[in-house]
Amino acid sequence: MIYLDYAATTPMSEEALAVYTETAKVYFGNSNSLHDIGSDAARLLAICRKQLAALINGEEKGIYFTSGGTESNILAVRSIIQAHRHKGNHLITTVTEHASLYHLFQQLETEGYEVTYLSVDRFGRIDIDELEQAITPNTIFASIHHANSEIGTVQPIQEIGKLLRKHGVIFHSDCVQTFGKIQVDVRAMYIDSLSLSAHKIYGPKGVGAVYIDPRIKWTSCFREATHESGFRPGTINVPGIAAFVTAAQHICDHLSDEQSRLEQLRQYFISQITEKQLPIDIEGHCDAHLPNIIGLLVHGIEGQYTMLECNRYGIAISTGSACQVGKQAPSRTMIAIGKETEEAKQFVRISLGKPTTMADLDRLVATLEAICQHRKG
Repeated sequence: MIYLDYAATTPMSEEALAVYTETAKVYFGNSNSLHDIGSDAARLLAICRKQLAALINGEEKGIYFTSGGTESNILAVRSIIQAHRHKGNHLITTVTEHASLYHLFQQLETEGYEVTYLSVDRFGRIDIDELEQAITPNTIFASIHHANSEIGTVQPIQEIGKLLRKHGVIFHSDCVQTFGKIQVDVRAMYIDSLSLSAHKIYGPKGVGAVYIDPRIKWTSCFREATHESGFRPGTINVPGIAAFVTAAQHICDHLSDEQSRLEQLRQYFISQITEKQLPIDIEGHCDAHLPNIIGLLVHGIEGQYTMLECNRYGIAISTGSACQVGKQAPSRTMIAIGKETEEAKQFVRISLGKPTTMADLDRLVATLEAICQHRKG
């Protein structure tokens, strides 16, 4: 089967698998244990923390390892706003955040916080003026994703970060989809906090990280938690973290070349769709986008049908974020960029990865052509 759903998850790389296996054998100790075996695990953990921090141009003291992107988002937001609640109760986010954040902010509204949900334009980008107008004296925190997981639109993060820094608003960004695909630099982008996930970059599932600038105060969500400086409870997954950081280093070392290769594949696919005059629109921003995510609107055909037919032809694609699969409602992102409900239900996403070739995309184009012709007939 041709796999074109890398935005949902990636297979573990050979390098990450090898490190996981070796670490599980040799550094199996609990990193909080005081004996030598525990100390060995703790030293490896410290090295991983330093290496991951370097990849985002942050400080090692700001890295906290977690069980993945969702937990990273939730703990980062709750830990920071809890420490700054005395300054105000107004929060800012967008209507197109990942489900883990969108639903968290809805929950926070029931807990006494006021939340402003920024709109996006037809390409999925927020308006900087709308962001500035949303800031009030009670605004303490904003969470704006680096890029959308369904259409791949990249937000002007540096401009956003600079504006929020000027107004003294703490800035968190969900970088789960962007880390390892485009440059992530917490200093250059004025990011105070961000979330990462291993399984999006050929690392293991169940591992992630939060970065919080050491100058930003946070309060633990868990009383008496002893792991990760009290950030979360639970024995640290040292082998998983070592594999995560190995995958991160490898993907960041090849970031520029792979970004260029994926962009060429993306443009090739779009050119083939255009050349064959298929009834398919490419969603998202034409310039500010991730190279690996392509959102498609297949006119007149529900996304679920397109996905199942592609699967029948031996091609794995998705109808959007894997965290939303099974929901009856259409894509929130599609509605936010101005699509009607029926149009929004016609959305599918393809996402490219390291093994993707031009021949894979030729197969996909031929399959989409067959699906469109069959429905038309």
